[in-house]
Amino acid sequence: MSLFENYSGKGLELKNRVVMAPMTRARNPNGIPNDLNALYYQQRTGAGLIITEGTAISPTSMGVLHVPGLFTKEQVEGWKLVTKAVHAEDTKIFTQLWHVGRVSHVSNQPDRQAPVGASAKQAAESSAWGYDEQGKESFVIASKPHPLTNGEVKQVVKDFANAAANAVEAGFDGVELHGANGYLIEQFLNPFINDRTDEYGGSIVNRSRFLLEAIDASIAEIGAEKVAIRLTPYGGLHELPHYDEIEETYAYLASELGKRGIVYIHLMDQKSRGSFALPDGFLKRFRANFNGIIILAGGMDKELSEKYIAEGLIDLAAFGEAFIANPDLTDRLKYGYELALPNRDLHYGGAAHGYTDYPVYAGNS
Repeated sequence: MSLFENYSGKGLELKNRVVMAPMTRARNPNGIPNDLNALYYQQRTGAGLIITEGTAISPTSMGVLHVPGLFTKEQVEGWKLVTKAVHAEDTKIFTQLWHVGRVSHVSNQPDRQAPVGASAKQAAESSAWGYDEQGKESFVIASKPHPLTNGEVKQVVKDFANAAANAVEAGFDGVELHGANGYLIEQFLNPFINDRTDEYGGSIVNRSRFLLEAIDASIAEIGAEKVAIRLTPYGGLHELPHYDEIEETYAYLASELGKRGIVYIHLMDQKSRGSFALPDGFLKRFRANFNGIIILAGGMDKELSEKYIAEGLIDLAAFGEAFIANPDLTDRLKYGYELALPNRDLHYGGAAHGYTDYPVYAGNS
């Protein structure tokens, strides 16, 4: 089973097992996708599946300036440019639905209101990309959050479902809920952050409720075959400490998500981001509890991807930063071409430079 052969599973027909992972690029000051975004994604359609950058589900969901959304008609029309360009190259495309929760700043929020979270616990050592006291764009410490009321939680669930419906209208093949990297969904999962005493706090079942309600609402809108999620078990980004019930929590989630028939779970190993690695044996244990497609991202290369695929631990392999400077990454992996290194100073914001002007391999042009 090669990384570069066709793949078919759970109704997903892909020309290969290479996935472009979601990466924030912050190229949309007005929040509306445009022709430049369409070109960026079209250049990377060597992948069988593309997952877009995190896409805001509401005005209050953002913690990064200049990211696109999926909550207005104008945004839906903008995304149609992207999905049309990608589908023209026989690649599937999902969008990642994003709510950052407490990892935000008042300057990212309507009327400078407090960001929301599972609790009032501040991510005091984490940064959002917003406006500093002088009104300049900068990394700013995340503001103290307002704990969501029970009714407000229900509204965020509706926001995920509404964004899912908008995604299908925009031409996406499906959506991936962002349940990873210390953002809102994972804030509910972690008992050190979630100190609630209502139906969304305490036990594993209660702490998982928000995630599963968001999944169920999205399924109700667009069908389970178009709904997926990204998770980071054992991750520590944005000040999420490890807790005793990690294995039980993710075994429960794997089982419940499998019952719902979602198309895939996208796992990320955060070691590549300077955080904790997935422990030995975790993938095998997780696979035993989930009967859908498993994607793995984080420090992947051709050899490791094919090893895990051959062992049946994963179905698809996702690559993130390597796709920035290598629009033809799939060919470079397949034929052993040298990989270009991106200029990290150009990752976020700006225009075409550092976005759509990375060349394909010279011997392959």
